[in-house]
Amino acid sequence: MSLRHALLGLLSERPASGYDLLKRFETSLANVWPATQSQMYTELSKLADGGMISVSAEGPRGRKEYTLTDEGLAELRHWLTETKPQRNTRSDILLRVFFLGVLTPDQARGYLTGLAELSEQEHEDLRWLDASIDWGDDTLSVHGRIALEYGLRFNAMRREWAHWAATQIR
Repeated sequence: MSLRHALLGLLSERPASGYDLLKRFETSLANVWPATQSQMYTELSKLADGGMISVSAEGPRGRKEYTLTDEGLAELRHWLTETKPQRNTRSDILLRVFFLGVLTPDQARGYLTGLAELSEQEHEDLRWLDASIDWGDDTLSVHGRIALEYGLRFNAMRREWAHWAATQIR
């Protein structure tokens, strides 16, 4: 996934300003694809220059509202249907697990306990996010809830695995 496709996806729901996109990004995609404000505005400029989005309204202080163009929608659909998702093979967490043998057993168990606690905190953060969103029945809400559920289940699994792994350290 790229920031480009994330922004096209958000704009497929409705037109939005850069500020609106940043806020929607923070409550939806930031958990799976973090981006800074400057990265977002840079990408919006590139998308506009490439004809993927257009400025549909301008307001005070240079505020621009962007709309997805037919070319942008075609690119989003192409990305969804014609490209395979990249398998994320790098994991700092699991790389450390491979080398826990250089630590004392207490240190190794401590790492795994910390990972379980991190997973619990991330799970709670997602539960808070879920409760704070006024979910609708629009497509972004429906699929956003599906993605959020993945995060909840993933963190629950990782927490359970970390507790189990700590019992394997002798």
